[in-house]
Amino acid sequence: MSTFMAKANTVARKWYVIDAAGKPLGRVAVKAADLLRGKVKPEFTPHVDCGDFVVVLNAEKAVLTGKKLEKKMYQRHTGYIGGLKEVKYATLMQERPELAMELAIKGMVPDTTIGRKALTRLHVYRGNEHKHAAQKPEALEF
Repeated sequence: MSTFMAKANTVARKWYVIDAAGKPLGRVAVKAADLLRGKVKPEFTPHVDCGDFVVVLNAEKAVLTGKKLEKKMYQRHTGYIGGLKEVKYATLMQERPELAMELAIKGMVPDTTIGRKALTRLHVYRGNEHKHAAQKPEALEF
């Protein structure tokens, strides 16, 4: 018996909704990254993009445990000399919680063409409303 290998044109993609309210940011990010990669499917194949669509709601209500709000920093560089910009996660979660969730999920997806394609299927929203009701997403509880 040979090993099953999924093909890109036969992958069936589903839509999932994850509610991040009151849950740790990292736990939600792990679940979303697994769904985006397709690792929860029995026909997972590492070299084929077989992931699903993920909608994350209530990103501003996700919690950071410990003293991460005060001590953890988001760093980026402008490209110019001395252009390192640092923002505390307390400020980031207040102003742009969607970015904090996207960064956490991006760090858990491989930095390959498959990973970049998977991130295009991620949709993060601040509140409880989303515009993907026509796709009939499945609510995911964990």
